[in-house]
Amino acid sequence: QVQLVESGGGLVQPGGSLSLSCEISGIRFRIYFMGWYRQSPGNEREEVAGIMSTGNLRYADSVKGRFTISSDNAKNTIDLQMDSLKPEDTAVYYCNVKSLVGTFWGQGTQVTVSS
Repeated sequence: QVQLVESGGGLVQPGGSLSLSCEISGIRFRIYFMGWYRQSPGNEREEVAGIMSTGNLRYADSVKGRFTISSDNAKNTIDLQMDSLKPEDTAVYYCNVKSLVGTFWGQGTQVTVSS
């Protein structure tokens, strides 16, 4: 059974930092994409950052230079370091894995950027 469990969301002031982590279990091979999406009220879910199977990274234009995605193969985690946070970064953040056997989502973690 594939499980993606996120942690690390919360409330932070504008300009602050948060770190999200997603622990993956039940799947290890045939993954071609790991990443983070977010969804705010009234908006579609959007890709924030991703790691390709080639090792290439990609970021949404809105977070380039502020967010950093990484993976830890030993811990089976995908991490997202978010710096210089803005109120418009407020959303539920979802971990995502795409593989040859399916696409999987975490339950989501709330990130709120507010003074």
